[in-house]
Amino acid sequence: MTETAEQDSETRLQQQQLARRNWIILGFLVAASLFWKSAAVTAGVAGGGIVAIIAFSWMRRSLSRAIGNPLIGNAQGRYQLSFFIRLAFVGTAIFVLIAVLRVNPIALVAGLSVMVFNIVWLTIHRIM
Repeated sequence: MTETAEQDSETRLQQQQLARRNWIILGFLVAASLFWKSAAVTAGVAGGGIVAIIAFSWMRRSLSRAIGNPLIGNAQGRYQLSFFIRLAFVGTAIFVLIAVLRVNPIALVAGLSVMVFNIVWLTIHRIM
C-alpha cells in the first residue's frame, strides 16, 4: 500500500470511530436524561444530539468535497452555500424542538454538546 492510501485508510477509520462515538455518547446522555422522568428533558437531549450529529456529518461531507475537488466548479462557493443551508437546517430544527415540541432548552443544549464531549474525550485520550 502506498503512504497516501494508508493515510486515507487511517483517516477514514478515525472518522468512523468519531461517528460511532457520537452515537455512544448520545446514548449515554439519553440514558442519563431518563433519571429526570420527563419526556421534555429526554426529547431535548435526543433531539439536540441528533441535530448535532446530522450537522457535523453534513459539514464533514461538504468540507471533504470542497477540499477533495477544489478545481471542479466553485468549491468555495459550494461550501459557503452548504454552510448557509446547514445553518438554516439547524436553526429550523432548534426552533421546532423548542417552540413546537416544547423540549427542555437546557436538555437541548446538553444534546447539542455531543460533539463537544466527543472532542474533549478524543483530546484527553490522545494526551494520555
